[in-house]
Parts: sequence; C-alpha cells; structure tokens
Amino acid sequence: MIKVQNLQKVFTTEEVETTALNGVNLEIQDAEFVAIMGPSGCGKSTLLNILGLLDAPTTGSYNLYGTEVAKMTESQRVAYRKGVIGFVFQSFNLIDELNVYENVELPLLYLKVSASERKRRIEELLLRLNLMHRKKHFPQQLSGGQQQRVAIARAIVAKPRLILADEPTGNLDSKNGEEVMNLLQELNKEGTTIAMVTHSQHDASYAHRIINLFDGNIVTENYSTAMEK
Repeated sequence: MIKVQNLQKVFTTEEVETTALNGVNLEIQDAEFVAIMGPSGCGKSTLLNILGLLDAPTTGSYNLYGTEVAKMTESQRVAYRKGVIGFVFQSFNLIDELNVYENVELPLLYLKVSASERKRRIEELLLRLNLMHRKKHFPQQLSGGQQQRVAIARAIVAKPRLILADEPTGNLDSKNGEEVMNLLQELNKEGTTIAMVTHSQHDASYAHRIINLFDGNIVTENYSTAMEK
C-alpha cells in the first residue's frame, strides 16, 4: 500500500516561496488504478514526482510498501525505485540513439539482469505490444503511438509494482490514445498499481478512483467502476 500524510512541497526561487502541495493525505491500495486531476498548477505533477521518488516532500511522511521514503537522500531514492516503479510520460522520453530493443532493455541493465533473461523478457513484451517487427528501429522511425508503447514496455519490463503515468495520451490521437489506455487497464487487471495524472475525463474513466486537486489540496475523491473495454 502507498500512504502519504500531511505532505507539503514548497519551492523557493529567489526568496519567493510557492506552495505546490499543502497537507495532502492519500492512500492507494495495491492493484488500484487512480487518476489525479485538476487545473494546471494545482500540484498534480508535483504529487506524481514525489510518489515516484523523483523529488522529496518538504514536510510530511510517505510510506511506500512498508518503507518510509520521505526523508531519503536522492541516491537512496534512485536505488529504492529501481524495479519498484515504472514511469510513462507524455513526451515518451525515449533515447534517440538507442533502438526499440535497447530502450526497453535499459531498466534491466540497471538491475544487472542476465542477458538471457533480458532477451526473454524484452521479446515477450515486444510480441505482446506488436512491436517485434520494430525492435531494430529508432524512435524517430516510429509513430507516436508506437513510441508510447515502447515507453510502456520499458516501464513494465522490470515488473514494477507501481506505474506512474503523466498525461500518457497527451501527444496521441484518439485511436492511439485508446490503445494506450486499454493497455494500462490490462496491466492494472493483472495486479499492477497505477497512478495517472490526466486532464482527460475519458482517460480518467478507466480508473477506480478520481482524485481532484486544487491549490495543492485534494478537494474531492470520486469512486467509480472502471470502464469495461
């Protein structure tokens, strides 16, 4: 389970303080799919970055699967999130100099997985995501939908317990966006916990719970049955 209490994040720039999160309390159950919504500047991405150990809160506690992580150093956060958290971003964040196979392989290299196991996992995923015929292609040779599927493959190849997605369909047309959301829903049904920032009510309808932020606070939480596709 994921649990944050009294989470506050304050950014200081040239002696000006900006409070991005102001006492957020949130629990996410294992295998839950949560959508985080709200207007621009409300703290959505800041919350996701803290959940993903890309940043640390100013104050408050964050218990991630039984470990208190709020006060970890940056190097401790990097070490802890490997193999535990997978990330999917709007901008894909693929490495242009690496082909599809090599981009997906990166997390396994960091985890020192054997070459034979890397090959097995990568080819299994590429087949599942209909990307095997593209495995030697570079990101610039792919469509936006294909690039996002590569990004998802890279996020899940290490079999993380938690996937964090920041506007995963933001750069996609409706058809490719639907394919990506169906894939995330499929992964969630297989037991992966997902927290997703989105502006799209349609994408949010795939979640079990919608959390609405405003001025750094959770103002409403809506429970619903995720759409059956």
